[in-house]
Amino acid sequence: MAGIVSYGAYIPFNRLERRHIREIHGNPVPKGEKAVANYDEDSLTMAVAAARDCASGFDTKQLNRVYFATTTPPHLEKQAAATIAGTLDMNSQALTLDVTDSLRSGSSAIIAGLDAAKNGELVMVAVSDCRLGAAGGQFEALFGDGAAAFILGNRNVVAEIIGFQCITADFYDNWRSINDRFVRSWEERFCQTQGYNRFTVQAATTLMKRLQLKPSDFSRVVIYGLKADDAVKVARRMGFEPEQVQDSMIDRIGNTGAASAPMALVAALENSSAGDRILMVTYGDGSDAIAFEVTEEIANLPPRRGIKGHIDSKRTDMNYGKYLRWRELITMEPQRRPPLVRASLPDRYRNLKKILAFYGSRCLACGTPQFPAQRVCVHCQTMDQMEDYQFLGKSARLATYTLDYLAPSLDPPTVMAVVDYEGGGRFVCLMADAMVDDLAVGMEVEMSFRKLFEVEGIGTYFWKAVPKR
Repeated sequence: MAGIVSYGAYIPFNRLERRHIREIHGNPVPKGEKAVANYDEDSLTMAVAAARDCASGFDTKQLNRVYFATTTPPHLEKQAAATIAGTLDMNSQALTLDVTDSLRSGSSAIIAGLDAAKNGELVMVAVSDCRLGAAGGQFEALFGDGAAAFILGNRNVVAEIIGFQCITADFYDNWRSINDRFVRSWEERFCQTQGYNRFTVQAATTLMKRLQLKPSDFSRVVIYGLKADDAVKVARRMGFEPEQVQDSMIDRIGNTGAASAPMALVAALENSSAGDRILMVTYGDGSDAIAFEVTEEIANLPPRRGIKGHIDSKRTDMNYGKYLRWRELITMEPQRRPPLVRASLPDRYRNLKKILAFYGSRCLACGTPQFPAQRVCVHCQTMDQMEDYQFLGKSARLATYTLDYLAPSLDPPTVMAVVDYEGGGRFVCLMADAMVDDLAVGMEVEMSFRKLFEVEGIGTYFWKAVPKR
């Protein structure tokens, strides 16, 4: 059998209470809050976080493929899956693929990876979205940011894929052209009655009929919905009871686009036991329905954060002005600083193991780890007696830090940190998601893949320290 071997998720630390949007624009807004990616986060960095969470307890060098699914790739011509593979320290012969441009790209990537999983390959599917709604519109209040990830395989399967059904239709409801920054939409009633209700019900009922299963045979049903109550309404049309519908978390994190249903699937798996069946229904230019049956292996899965570990780990003091600044929706006075210089691409290529997989070196003579990699040991001065040493996953603590209110930043102050690793090694870096009043020497931190800056269309990514969540 083939299916999900592992799962993981990521929800940004920062949340915007929707009442702040109402205070500015005066329009009614849904209750609750939305997850907001930091100014140095995007769909790629969130996918990396979810993929690493999913890979907890696994040897990532054994992964054969990475599929990255999103509607908001960081580049129109540059693969993001290859970057994810690098951060996972995968074999260079791994197959990488970006699946984009559809809200059901996540389910499409899972279905596409199923054949490889049946043949014994391990496929990482990372689904992430960071969509933008125009100020004052419905989408601004509804959209949130987040990611989910799954490893597919045919051994130690925690949730077997017992069937799927695809419905494809060239249907305009929500769209964004190559020149659009914000998602556009057609009239809501038409979209709902002629598209969403029709395609999701058709996919789900067709699959259940083919599998000879009834709605009562499923413990949970995961259904994509633009708004919080959409899933329950369409579930009734499929024959499900409201209590069977998995919470879409739109009230708590927002509609996360292509990642919305996959993140709800992670939440459903976290509360499942052997024998449970789960139906996931996605939407976008049609609908995908995928049926899962949970196995006894679910009890053996190594610990990970998933949805439970992220949903209540948050900062909620964000105001609407900061949100506008982070999304660059207001024009700021330029900083009186020299212009940024594009990263050296030859230097980047030579240092990919350091930049993506966070490798330094360890002295073979005295065992001292050091970052960046050195030829001469900083401790015993032995020369050219080094081995590769990966710092990711090692426990780390804040040795000291400084607050810089003069350095240009979309989230001042800039926090520069000195991080000490358990077992040796010291790293000087930027810090993100830090609540200044909570910073303390000795606090535990971890590394998060973030975007440093972008010049001439080239995004420079590297690792920052963040307080451990």
